[in-house]
Amino acid sequence: MIVAEAVLDVATPTGPMRTYFYLPREPGRPLQARPGLVLYSEIFQQTPPVRRIAITFASMGYLVAVPEVYHAHEAPGTVLGYDDTGKNRGNALKGIIPLAAFDDDAHALVQSLQNHPDCNGRIGAVGICLGGHLAFRAALVPGVLATACFYPTDLHSGTLGHGGDADSLKRAHEIRGELLMVFGRQDPHVPAHGRRAIYDALDAAGVWFTWHEFNAAHAFLRDEGDRYDPAAARAAIGLAADMFGRTL
Repeated sequence: MIVAEAVLDVATPTGPMRTYFYLPREPGRPLQARPGLVLYSEIFQQTPPVRRIAITFASMGYLVAVPEVYHAHEAPGTVLGYDDTGKNRGNALKGIIPLAAFDDDAHALVQSLQNHPDCNGRIGAVGICLGGHLAFRAALVPGVLATACFYPTDLHSGTLGHGGDADSLKRAHEIRGELLMVFGRQDPHVPAHGRRAIYDALDAAGVWFTWHEFNAAHAFLRDEGDRYDPAAARAAIGLAADMFGRTL
């Protein structure tokens, strides 16, 4: 398996959304339609570690789409740095974008994948940090069959988007696909009481979900920096791969 790359500006109500597509290719074999995955990044957009995760999933046989979620506020191709400047900008942007705009983007991405000639119409979502919450929102879109949320931020507090009053957990009963929730127990952004609030809400809503906690810090999937945990990252990606293999 090799992975080809393409760039597409997906139309949304707030303007074109630069989206990076990763396409599985098997040399010597005819092209075949693949399941699609929307992969939501951390607050920094598509950094090199996020791109490598996208390629990892694509190499498993999925057509992966990575959107720039700040497309209405940043120029195409913008990548924020893993520093205070980038962190502050990312946190500011996620608080000024209306929740409805994030949801409109999710619908546009799902439709873009379903209409893609390389996609067989079966769609999943996966996200990291901010992207974990956005993937949870994508799970509300009809037709999304499975979603993996890696340490989703602001889910327990409902503080995503302009106004900071996200209704994500209140809408959990709308999720029809399978859900995978993965956390680091040493993550200050999703502390124990926050994880408990998420678990209880999913349980009460009757969501079909699995739950996993690792002894790891926030951003343990990011293969740069001292918080990276290779063993936990491999296991977490494997859990998602197993779910997508069963459902997609």
